[in-house]
Parts: sequence; C-alpha cells; structure tokens
Amino acid sequence: MEIFTKTKNLMSYLNNLKNKKIGFVPTMGALHNGHISLIKKSVSENDITIVSIFVNPTQFLEGEDLDKYPKKIASDKKVCQIAGVDGLFLPTEEEIYFDDESEIIAPKKTGYILEGYHRPNHFNGVLRVVLKLLNITKADNAYFGKKDAQQLYLVKKMVQNFFIKTNIVECDIIRDSDGLALSSRNAYLTMQEREKAVNLSKSLKKATKLIISGERDCNIIKQNMMELLKDIKIDYIEIVDRNFNKLEKIEIKNSIILIAGFVGTTRLIDNLEI
Repeated sequence: MEIFTKTKNLMSYLNNLKNKKIGFVPTMGALHNGHISLIKKSVSENDITIVSIFVNPTQFLEGEDLDKYPKKIASDKKVCQIAGVDGLFLPTEEEIYFDDESEIIAPKKTGYILEGYHRPNHFNGVLRVVLKLLNITKADNAYFGKKDAQQLYLVKKMVQNFFIKTNIVECDIIRDSDGLALSSRNAYLTMQEREKAVNLSKSLKKATKLIISGERDCNIIKQNMMELLKDIKIDYIEIVDRNFNKLEKIEIKNSIILIAGFVGTTRLIDNLEI
C-alpha cells in the first residue's frame, strides 16, 4: 500500500495507471466495519482502490466536534493495508483548500432541509470536498454509505448536474449486533448513552412492523416512533420519497424514514428505506 500526502503525487500515481479501473472510498478516518465494508466492496469491484482520510473542516459548523473528532491514523493505516487498499491519501487542509477559491453551493431546496436545516451550510462543505476528491482521483466508482442518506442523494445529484463520470455506488448501512448504526461518533457514547442510542434503530424497526401490518399514515408512524425516543433530544423524524419530498402516506419502494437527535452531547443519525 502506498501512502500519499501530496495531491500532485497521488494524481501522478493514478495518471500512470493504464486501463485500470479505480475505486475510491472517501472517509474522515476512525475507520470501523462500515468503512471496511465500503473498502472491501471497492477492492472486489476495481483494479485499484484509493481511500482518503481527511477530516474536512468546511462541513463542520461553529461549536461542532471538529477539534475532538476521533483520529486513529495508525490503526486506520493497518485497517486499509489488511483490507487490500492500494493507495491511502492523507492530505493536509493546505493540500485541499486555497485562498479565495471558488466554492460550491448545495441545492436551495434539498440542501437546506433536514440535516441542511439543522446544520446550515453543512452540505456546502460536503459537496465542496467531494467534488475536489473526485477530481483528484478521477475514480470510476466511488463508494458511499446509505446511513448519510441525504448526503448520498446530494452527492449523486452533484455528479449528475456537473457531468462527472464517476459512478456513485450506494452501500448498505452496517449495524452492530444491538442494531446501532455504525458511526465514528459512537465512540463518544458512554455505556448508558449507548443503551439509549439503540432506541433510534428500535424506533425504525417499530415503524417497519407498523408498515408491514398495513399502516401508511406517516404521522401515525412518527408518533409511534416517538414513544421509544423520550430519552433522546430529537432534531427530526421525517418520511420522504427518494427525491426527498415530504410524504403524508408511505409509498412502498419509494420512501425513506430519517431520524436525527442527540444522545447526551453526541448527535446521531439513522434511516430506513421502505
């Protein structure tokens, strides 16, 4: 596995590859089994797999956890090597961003609802860095998890709108044995907080049972979910279609139930496709 800290060196390495299919997995590090599932999928589907680790400052709001975001570079390197990664990109902020540079703005509608409403301009930073990384790697395939459902939707929309050739591969949410969706931020949780956090996935399971039994009214489903979430400060529970339009009635194979909230001081998100 080769390690790159300079953009020009990674680009030179990739430019010298002839007729190789390139897979790319962008991360912010503190790699867990969710990340590993993306990496393994890329390794299995491409000739070369590149993983980036970059805690992107432009997607954090003032007062969020940029400074304390988990950093495990030594173990992350080992994870990537064992998983079969060919190139690990570890850029500094100075390698990615420049003074007085052009920026990208998230869509006015879908970029400022749900996560975009509670974290204003968050998606501006996400799309900005993803666009740069896709341009650096010129990957054939880039792998994103479905846990960040709105982010995934907006990245796919950006790739389409800007005529980027990279294929965005959607990867299923990976969960712990207790149902909690894997996240680097889970490391912040105390044992007691983790027990509460599991109710996020339990509420989604409850919604599933209601839908299987024939319930289609979104308000009734959300009310039932809230019964399990009394110990969590909920930012939102929303049900939307695959284009992030709010729904009043469940549409089978075209609905996503999204949830976000604070367990203690840790903000977690989860979702379920219907």
